[in-house]
Amino acid sequence: MRLLTFTLMVYSLGIVGNLAGAQGTGCDRACLEALADKYRAAYLAHDPKLVTIDGKVRFTENFVEMPFPDGTWDTVTQELGETLTLTDPVTGQIGIFTAIMQNDTPGFLAIRLRVEDQAITEIEHIISTRRNLSSPPTPIGDHEHYVHDPVIREMVPEKDRLSREQMFAHARGYFATLEHNNGEIRGTRFSPDAIRLENGLLFKEIEAGFKSGRYLFNNEVRNWPVLVDEEKGVVLARGFIDHKGVLDKYNLTDGTPQQSVFREPQSWGLLEMFKIKDDRIVSVVATFVQSPYKMDSPWNPRQKR
Repeated sequence: MRLLTFTLMVYSLGIVGNLAGAQGTGCDRACLEALADKYRAAYLAHDPKLVTIDGKVRFTENFVEMPFPDGTWDTVTQELGETLTLTDPVTGQIGIFTAIMQNDTPGFLAIRLRVEDQAITEIEHIISTRRNLSSPPTPIGDHEHYVHDPVIREMVPEKDRLSREQMFAHARGYFATLEHNNGEIRGTRFSPDAIRLENGLLFKEIEAGFKSGRYLFNNEVRNWPVLVDEEKGVVLARGFIDHKGVLDKYNLTDGTPQQSVFREPQSWGLLEMFKIKDDRIVSVVATFVQSPYKMDSPWNPRQKR
């Protein structure tokens, strides 16, 4: 758990950094939502001039930093299904979960944008397709029926809102529960009917899955907060789930024998959001992609060696 403790320390430092960088963003919720719509339109048109993008913008796709525009900015052909937009005026950030086509290849796309002085200064994409999810298991849903849990869009009355730190704590608890998952719920609570959408694939009763110890093969879960949509009660985090590939046979908490599907070192990189209601996680949406073992993101604080 020492690595998890270090990650949580860096996590807290990331919160301070985000808040420090929030001064002078010059963009409220309505402004951020308008920029999100303009960004999606520009992306689909392959025309960055349709949205205000800073000349020194940083751009990554699947954790690789590259000149802008590149990657799926050149290949996207269509947007599908529902689009979910999150906004954090405190840090000037936007989160987007959507589904796209690249010619005949469907995929699920998560986007993070940072806005300063009403211009986009940071662009982060995670795109997941069947072609780049090659490690077992490969959860990916039907892009043609991609819809989000309606509870996510519900606005939280101001008197019922948790603090930003309380929201971050739920995300940290979720990831702590996922690491070395042995049936113990650590640092968070779930609604009994909480669901998770992973690359468009629906998982029900997620608390029961955690209590079963099904994910014991997760050796380390590294995670960082990136934004909070206070009005919707949603927190968004970036993370990596590392699998060493050394676990072979194990038992669920009820004694059912299992064999790990991870037979070699590999990681999953992700953007994942958590809807908090009544101080419990009620809905989760994640877009993730297979990554080299111990992959890191250019957006994360550098770890000291």
